Order: sequence, then C-alpha cells, then structure tokens
Amino acid sequence: MANVSLEYAASAGDSEPQSRPVLIIGQQTNLQKVGWSQIKGKLQPVVTKEIWQAALSALNPNPTDSCPLYLNQAVVAALPSRVSRHNSQSSAHFVSRLVRSCLPGGNNRCIVMVCERSEVFSSSCAIARAFPIFSRRSTSSRRAEKKRVTVEIMIVGQESGSLGVAELECLSNAAHGVRMAARIVDTPCNEMNTDHFLDEIKAVGAELGITPVIIRGEELKQKGFGGIYGVGKAAEHPPALAVLSHKPDGATQTIAWVGKGIVYDTGGLSIKGKTTMPGMKRDCGGAAAILGAFSATIKQGFKDNLHAVFCLAENSVGPTATRPDDIHTLYSGKTVEINNTDAEGRLVLADGVVYASKDLSADIILDMATLTGAQGISTGKYHAAVMTNNEQWEVACVRAGRSSGDLAHPLVYCPELHFSEFTSAMADMKNSVADRENAQSSCAGLFIGSHLGFDWPGVWVHVDIASPVHAVSN
Repeated sequence: MANVSLEYAASAGDSEPQSRPVLIIGQQTNLQKVGWSQIKGKLQPVVTKEIWQAALSALNPNPTDSCPLYLNQAVVAALPSRVSRHNSQSSAHFVSRLVRSCLPGGNNRCIVMVCERSEVFSSSCAIARAFPIFSRRSTSSRRAEKKRVTVEIMIVGQESGSLGVAELECLSNAAHGVRMAARIVDTPCNEMNTDHFLDEIKAVGAELGITPVIIRGEELKQKGFGGIYGVGKAAEHPPALAVLSHKPDGATQTIAWVGKGIVYDTGGLSIKGKTTMPGMKRDCGGAAAILGAFSATIKQGFKDNLHAVFCLAENSVGPTATRPDDIHTLYSGKTVEINNTDAEGRLVLADGVVYASKDLSADIILDMATLTGAQGISTGKYHAAVMTNNEQWEVACVRAGRSSGDLAHPLVYCPELHFSEFTSAMADMKNSVADRENAQSSCAGLFIGSHLGFDWPGVWVHVDIASPVHAVSN
C-alpha cells in the first residue's frame, strides 16, 4: 500500500469493476439506505440489483463482515452495528482494518465510504491510516507506476448531501498529515535521525511559508536546555529543539503543541532488552503527529497563534552518555537526579513545555509523547491517555478523540498524591518513580507538568500515545 496516491472526491464517477475495482464500506443500516440508483454506476454490468440486495441481506457483522460482489473486483463490507460509549461512532479502527483486508488489488481503485455526516472526518482519516507510505521492500522500489485510490464519501441520514470543495480539501489535508506522521514513525533511525527530522520540519515550514527556529547541539547546553541536551549528547547526530510558529493577525490566544521526538530509544545506559528495543524507531511519534497536525491545521486557515515545538534527540549509548546519578539542570531551572536513563521523554518535554511558556508566552500547552509502557496497561492499545490540569479540556479531548477516531481516555490528575514519587535527597526531583505500581503513567505526566508548576495559570494537556503509535503503524 506504500505506492498509493489517495484522492477524496464528492463523486468518484461511474466505472465497471473490471476496470476499477471497488470496495463499498459502512454500517449495515447505512448501506441499506443507499439506493440502487446511487451505487449501480460502480457495479454494473457484472453486479445486478438483485446481487447487491442479496449481499446486503447476507452481511452479518460480528464485529465486521464482508461479501464479494464480483470475483475479487467488487466487495461490500459492514462495520460493527453498535459501538460502546468509549469508541468512535465511526468505528474508525475497523474502517482501517477492512480497507487493509478487503480492498481489491489494482492500480486504479475506488472506495465508497457510506456514513453519516458526523462520521465523515474520522472515517476519512481511518482510510488514510490504511495506506502507509514508507516501504523498503525491493519489489516496491521496482514499481515505478503510482497506484491511485479514489475515495467517495456517500453521506446518508438526516444531513445527507455531497461534500463541498472546502470540506474535501480539509479531508485531503488531514489525510496528508496522517500519512506524513505514519511515514516518519515507520522510517528507521538510519534514515530518520535528528538531521533528517529537521529536514522534515523545514520542508513543512517551506510549504507553509514559515522559517523554523532551531537550537542545536552545544547551543542547547549554553542556553540551559539540560533535558534535551543530556538525553541526546551521546548520539552521532546532535539533539535539537525546533519551532514552527504561525502568528496570524487578529489572534486572541496562543497555543503550543510540544512533541517528543526521540528518533531512537536504546534506553541509554539503562539499556532496553533485545525484545523491548525493536520498534523504538517510533519513539518520535509525538513529534511526528504534531508535525502532521500542524501542517493540516495551518492549511485550514487557523485563526490563533499556534506554535509546534519539537524536542529531538537520539537516546544513545556512548562515552558521553548521561549516567544514572548524574544531575541535570533543566530549562525550568529545576535540578533532576537521573535514576533511569530510559525515562528520557519527560526530560526533553519538560524543556519543551517550559520554552513554550517562557519564550512563546503560550496560554494553552499540549504535549504529546510515546511516554510510558504503562500507558498501554492504563488505557490500552487504541486509546491515548490524557492528563490535564483542566477538567473542561479533559472532556474536550475525549470528545475530540471520538470525533477524529484517535481515541483518548483520561488519566488521574492528582499531584498531591503522586508527585512525591520523584523525591530526591540530592536534587529537586528524580526522573523516575520510586514505586512503579503507583499510577505510573500519571506520574510521568506530572514530571512534565511540574516544570511548568502545578500553580501555572494556563491550560496544560499531556497526551501519552505509547501504545497507539504501534497500533496504527506498519
């Protein structure tokens, strides 16, 4: 699926399945609302009205089901009939699965997504997730021809009607951001080190007319970024803090998104084992997601100040690597005694969020990271863990997760009970908890928030995507 051009259209036009294979997907009740006159142009002459209706009647989703309509060139697939209150109404994760498993082969294919208007965005993003870009398979490199998939959104229900040009552009921008983020996290560190990640940031900046601010290597140390510098100083490619800033006229608030960009995490001197280190090319997932989201958001004409802050480093092993027992001074001025070099993401993010507050004057700061293995235990493989100092934003994040298909669920926010886990006799705090069985993911987030200060008057949101970054990638 790597060599695929994805196009969203109000109408994909008519075409026989032999010349353009087609997948029609939706909840069974929504599929039954589609009139034969609306769909026949993509199925005739090889699929008749009777075959179409018989296929719809035969579908028995549990949780999903599919039925071939004509050989392997036309398929209809049904999503779950019901979802729980902690899932997206679009069943976004099942959309991705069905596209991967049921879409017929070919160089020119069509997907017809049948859904209600409220499910359009999440369904479209879910389709984009099914088409990762990165591949180093030798067969893939020999194929010069670009494959094309056209996605037609067919809206049913009370707000039926075709999508407009602006709506289709929004879907296209979001899909581009989704696939960019997936490509970055799928790319191994020999091709996506900190130099390469900076190139990605510069490319997005050039497309948007923004020149990034970059603080790199020894300059990080000189300016007091002890977290980013301490984590990345042993690597061949220097660590960096990079910022893309969108500052339109008339902005009324300033928002900063801060991403953990650990391009590879060996664990440092607290080194990971042979079974837990593979996959750590994806430890830059927070920064990758923010780069994709920033690109899509600015293209849509965002009206307020928006800064994307990228905390880039490779947590490597070498003569200059941070040792357990070392003490670093972070950008907040607080000192941190290192008791686990594999708890590095919180160190780089602490520098990032404080920069967003002090240097960018952000009043809303969201950090996103593949932060803790415990996140998967806390909220699972499909729900990001959200922790925030603001209850309204907690509710909003969960709602946004359902709307987008990137599901989220709250973590406990209780610094008065949990922050004591970081007590140090030598410094302001340690970087890893004393008791790993005491709300570990919440504690990791609190470490970041403590550098802003628990009495900081702005809105701070922490999003841990440690497990979801693997669930949606190659």
